[in-house]
Amino acid sequence: MRTRATVAALSGALALSALTVPTAQAADNPGARADKAQLSPFTAKSPAKAVADDARGDTKITNVTVNGGKDIVVGTSLKKTYTVSVTATDPAGIYDGYAFLWHGTDLKTGVDGAMTPSVDHGTCKTVNATTATCSVTLVADPASTVYGNILAGRWHVFASAVGKDGDYSTKDTYKSSWVKRASRLTTNASPEPVVKGKTVTVTGALTRANWDTDKYAGYTQQSVQLQFRKKGAGSFSTVKTIKSDSHGNLKTTVKASADGDWRYAFAGTSTTSSVTSTSDFLDVK
Repeated sequence: MRTRATVAALSGALALSALTVPTAQAADNPGARADKAQLSPFTAKSPAKAVADDARGDTKITNVTVNGGKDIVVGTSLKKTYTVSVTATDPAGIYDGYAFLWHGTDLKTGVDGAMTPSVDHGTCKTVNATTATCSVTLVADPASTVYGNILAGRWHVFASAVGKDGDYSTKDTYKSSWVKRASRLTTNASPEPVVKGKTVTVTGALTRANWDTDKYAGYTQQSVQLQFRKKGAGSFSTVKTIKSDSHGNLKTTVKASADGDWRYAFAGTSTTSSVTSTSDFLDVK
């Protein structure tokens, strides 16, 4: 049985991971203040206040990018490692930037999931004298950080930035990101070969990761497109749209007209990734 962190413990971990500017890093930075309590907006506050939206001075967060702008897709066993980048600006320059993802209704009282970096500071690259982009690495793990299906869907992105003069900006939800259950899709067209004008049966199955059981299971009553590409053509076209049955299975019939590839395509949902099956070539006699 998996170990599931309590909300209280999780909130505490959020506070500890997000609310520190490392003294060692600051000591190596000649532009940093010696007094880290003044430099950081996070160090001398209670956890509840520290993670709320807050700002001092003219530090501005101008952009946050999660996983290169793509959904975070997680299966049943493999960890998904991804990067969150925070771009910020301050007339004095940027000292640090930080981010993590959290799931729930309120960062102070309603957190039921979180993905936080293993370090308490970002890795920053200077853009110019006033701007830097700081990155952190996060891990989506079906054995821990995405422990159940309730965590599929919209997550909040916490972002913070600190200027070299001690100014700062923090946002408990700078933007949203989508963490989705991985999906799988198969296609089989038969009989092979088939006589022109005869019936072709195209079967398949749509499944998705179940984070509660660590297995893949049928994704039921979902719209899936049947697509065809004539031999020698460059792209697929949609022939019809059908729905998966109560077990996630797919089945439909078409008339054989020409040699070509058949496949199913699923557009995805707010909780489940899009997927396109491997195509199945059918020889028409």
